[in-house]
Amino acid sequence: MSYQQYGINPQLVERIKSKMKNPAIKERIKGVVQGLSRSDLQNSTKVYQVVRTCAGILGEKLSPTEEQQIVQFVIAQRIDPKNTFHLIKLWGMFR
Repeated sequence: MSYQQYGINPQLVERIKSKMKNPAIKERIKGVVQGLSRSDLQNSTKVYQVVRTCAGILGEKLSPTEEQQIVQFVIAQRIDPKNTFHLIKLWGMFR
């Protein structure tokens, strides 16, 4: 499934991808997402918290609609951070 099917703006994704090339920002984001479990990524409250924290680190002002679209996307993917196949699939979506 593509993030565009959830109404996530491709320009937003491109801005975030370019900001993630900065090593300092990348390390801060890694610190936020490190230790997340599959159940954390299925909990909408936890995902909202992570999205808001990461948006703040990246300096992105997300509207409530954009936050909701991102949260719905994350939950729908049923991501298991311990499963390499899931991580490769996500990586492929955002190359």
